[in-house]
Amino acid sequence: MLVRIRPGAELTGAERELVDCLHDHPSTGLALVDCRVGDRRLGAVIVTPRGITVLEVKGFRRRQSGLLTAAADGTWMISDSPLDLADDASNGLTDRVEHGVHAVRVALEQALQDSRHVSGAVVLVPYRGVVVRPARTLLRPGLDVLVANSVDTHELRVYLEGFSAGPREWTVDRVLTTCTALGAVEVPSRAELAEEGFATHRPAPAQVAPRVRTVREPAPRPEPSRQGKFVGIALFAAALLGIFVVFVVVGVAVIQDSPHPRPMSDTSQTSTTRAPVSTTPRKSECFPFQKEC
Repeated sequence: MLVRIRPGAELTGAERELVDCLHDHPSTGLALVDCRVGDRRLGAVIVTPRGITVLEVKGFRRRQSGLLTAAADGTWMISDSPLDLADDASNGLTDRVEHGVHAVRVALEQALQDSRHVSGAVVLVPYRGVVVRPARTLLRPGLDVLVANSVDTHELRVYLEGFSAGPREWTVDRVLTTCTALGAVEVPSRAELAEEGFATHRPAPAQVAPRVRTVREPAPRPEPSRQGKFVGIALFAAALLGIFVVFVVVGVAVIQDSPHPRPMSDTSQTSTTRAPVSTTPRKSECFPFQKEC
């Protein structure tokens, strides 16, 4: 990666450590260290073929190791201890990197440049041999925090290769225009940018082949087997036999029906005689010495 430091810049120990990491980074990019955008000082602005990221670089005052957490109120902790930075407190660190991203976007918009693919990150540079995890934590949408030094640059490399998913639209001319918009003094030449890996022309948009709709002819219906034919014939014969039986039953009922029906008076007469009622003699009560009892 190409690295350009602003003339007269007074870098901190953490920023010099980051410069060593960027010199060894194998991917295509341009790092503008100690960049001044308006009245704001930015630790580094890195331009890649896919986008721009603004880095806020901070070192530690003492050796701290453990689990790194960032609370919603802006307080940073390592395990149970507050984050002790070399320059100042960690309060407002997220706001500072967010303000830096906003300053870069405004500068690009004033130069009539696209400012969509601009991200930001806080780079914490611990003492060598100190383990700080997690190395990458999401602060806000588009803002990250990562831990890196010249001994362990894995997280920094992963971030620089994947912080933006935009197309490779930063060509040599666009990088030079971006440097001018950000007020960079040390600007690489076109040959250096091309040798670094930036394209000289914007890649043509991928042409999508027209979709050809194929119409498939319906498959021929399979011929019925011999067993299927026999089953169909049997069902048809059973249906005809059932219809014939129904007609026979209806015909017999019509033939047996009398042509002169009896009047209702003959069939509806009711008997007025009462059925004989059997009576049982009532047993009378007998007294002692009663005759004929």
